[in-house]
Amino acid sequence: MSDASAGATPDAPDDGAPVGDPAVEPKASVLPHQVRSARSEFELQVAHARAEFEEANARITQRTGRNLILAILIGLAIGAVVLLSLMFFKWPFVVFATAAALLGLFEFGRALQVAGRRIDLAVQIVTGAAVLLSAYFLDGGLHWVTLFVALAVVIVWRLIGQMVARDGRRYGAVIDDVLISGFVLLYVPFLASLALVLLRQDGGEWWVMSFLIIAVAADTGAYASGLAFGRHPMAPKISPKKTWEGFAGAAVASMIAGVLLAWLLLGLPWWTGIIIGLVILGTATAGDLGESMVKRDLGIKDMSSWLPGHGGVLDRLDSILPSAVAALALYYLLIPLAVT
Repeated sequence: MSDASAGATPDAPDDGAPVGDPAVEPKASVLPHQVRSARSEFELQVAHARAEFEEANARITQRTGRNLILAILIGLAIGAVVLLSLMFFKWPFVVFATAAALLGLFEFGRALQVAGRRIDLAVQIVTGAAVLLSAYFLDGGLHWVTLFVALAVVIVWRLIGQMVARDGRRYGAVIDDVLISGFVLLYVPFLASLALVLLRQDGGEWWVMSFLIIAVAADTGAYASGLAFGRHPMAPKISPKKTWEGFAGAAVASMIAGVLLAWLLLGLPWWTGIIIGLVILGTATAGDLGESMVKRDLGIKDMSSWLPGHGGVLDRLDSILPSAVAALALYYLLIPLAVT
């Protein structure tokens, strides 16, 4: 046996590849490197997508004055509370609607006080709560009696308060304070109370749910369409950011929602949904523009900042309050057509 053959290792493979060649390294040592590379690539893609999203959100915020993400999250939360409160029992919605209306009343009163008007907030809240609760718990006639008594209390209280103050306020300013005090009570608690009158009716919860959904659909359609196609201002002196293109999107969204709700939820012929959608669209738009005109007169952008991305509570109720009047009227007009 030669020395060369004696020193050879019988079990060692002789394939001609040098020791330590990467081509024959185990695949297990390559896999972690590939995983790290894939993870790094994924993180880069996520960071890029996040940067693009934040940039787009910043552009939307700059154009509309609203934080889109916060607005969506808060809107979904409020919507969930409203829908759940209407689907199972009526009384939770009464509590929610009363609280929302009184918060809106407080916001409006504070904004007027800052503008120099004399508004008795405590009296407004007490009488407003009475009007709201009477709409659901008392007969229709007593609801109207409560409203008239509340108006009388608000007006007389303001006159007595002015007499006690003796601050030399001009006669015209005092009359303005009295008229505005009455308007605040009618605008927020009374209009909101009509939604509770509708809630009392047979199947009223579905009508309340329907008009709220249509109002939200109109607002969403206007927002999306105006953001994408808005070029022609609708009422530049009142609300510069509202466009005719946005109004067209709101009309389409409200009619689609109206037809679906009339057919699936209210038991009405599908064509009544077009009427319901267009009527709610008209009242919602008028309410939105009306509140914008009031805010412009007061020199403010939002009634408050309690709802980030939305402004104040009254900024969300502006289109809903007049729509409650329309929804109640539509109920009395269309309920005979309902399929029993």
